Amino acid sequence: MAEVAPERVVADDDLRVVRLNVSAYTIPTDLPEADGTLAWDTTTLVVVELGLQAGGSGLGFAYGHQAMVEVITQTLTPKVIGIDVRDTGAAWSAMVKAIRNLGRPGLSSMAIAAVDLALWDAKARALDQPLHKLLGPVRESVPIYGSGGFTTYSMPQLLNQLAGWVGAGIPRVKMKIGTDWGRSWRSDVARIAAVRDAIGDDAELFVDANGGYDRVQARKLGMRFAADFGVSWFEEPVSSDDLHGLAALVDALPLDVAAGEYGYDLNYFANMLAAGAVDVLQADIGRCGGITEWLRVAALSAAAQLPLSGHCGPAIHLHAATVPPNLRHLEYFHDHVRIENMLFDGIVRPQNGALTPAVTPGNGYVFKHANAEPYRVA
Repeated sequence: MAEVAPERVVADDDLRVVRLNVSAYTIPTDLPEADGTLAWDTTTLVVVELGLQAGGSGLGFAYGHQAMVEVITQTLTPKVIGIDVRDTGAAWSAMVKAIRNLGRPGLSSMAIAAVDLALWDAKARALDQPLHKLLGPVRESVPIYGSGGFTTYSMPQLLNQLAGWVGAGIPRVKMKIGTDWGRSWRSDVARIAAVRDAIGDDAELFVDANGGYDRVQARKLGMRFAADFGVSWFEEPVSSDDLHGLAALVDALPLDVAAGEYGYDLNYFANMLAAGAVDVLQADIGRCGGITEWLRVAALSAAAQLPLSGHCGPAIHLHAATVPPNLRHLEYFHDHVRIENMLFDGIVRPQNGALTPAVTPGNGYVFKHANAEPYRVA
C-alpha cells in the first residue's frame, strides 16, 4: 500500500512575512545611573511586530536608539517582506548584506537583532513550539546574576539592591566600579567591602569597571578585590579594545576576566578569543545580530573551551540561553528587568537563582501597547 503524505496544516504562502511594524520607546530610569565611564537617565527600547500572510505574528525587541527604527523600516524590511518565516538564516543573511554600506558594528547590528528575534518568535509560533524547544535546549533553566549597583547609588541604595537579590535567592550579584575613570578607586574599594559584608561570604560578588581603569590599576586592584573581598569576576577591567591588556590581566589575576558585550559580529569575538583576552566571553543578543549570530558566538566560545555569559536583556536572551552547553549564566540587569516587566506580559520571574522559559508557543511575550504608549518616541 502506498504511503499517504500527511496533510499540510499551513500552506507555504501562509508563512510568508507581509508586515513589520516598528516602534521605539524611551523610558526614564528610576534613579540616576552611571558606571565608571558613562552616565544615563533613560533607556530606549525598539520593538518589532511582524505579521504573516496567514495572520500569525512575531515579537522582537532590542535596546539601543530610536535611529534603529529608520534602519529597520528603510533598509531591513524590504529584505524580509515575502520571505518564508522558517528561513531565519536566509533572512538574517539578507539583512546583513543590506547594511554593508551602513557599517556592521553599532546600530545596524542592533536593528538586525530586533528583527531576527521577531522572526524566530514568529517561526516558533507558526510551528506551535516554545522557542527554546525549537532551538534545542540542553537545560531547562538558566542561572542568572543580579546586576546593577551603579556608581551613582548611595551606599544604602547599593546595599539594599544587592543584598535584596541575594535574599531573594540569586546567589551571585554584580556592581559597578571604576568610578570617575578610576580616579575614585578608594571609593570603589570601600563600596566593595560594604557589599561583601551585606551579602555574606557565600554569595558570589562580581565587579564591572566598564574599562575605567588602566592596566596597572586593574592588576593591583584586581589582586586586592580577590584576596580581601572574594571577588570572582572582573568585567572590563580595562577597555575591551585593549586586547593585549586584557590578556595580560587574564594571566596575572586569580579571578575571571570577562568582556565581549560590545561585540557586533563574529570576527570581533574571534579576535578576542585568539588574543586570549578573556576567561569568560560575554555576548549581547541585542547587539550582535540576534539569536542567529549569538548562537554562532556561543559555538565559537565552546570551540575555544571557554564559558559564555549572556549580557543584559534577560527576556531576549532567555530562550536562546538554554541552548549552549558552555553557558555559565545570564545577566539579570536592573534597567532591562524593570522595563520588560513594565511593557510585556509573560516575563518570567527568578526562582532559585534561575529563569525558566515558558512553554507557550514562541517566546511567550505579549507587548502591552497601552503601557508603552506614554514613552513612545518613534
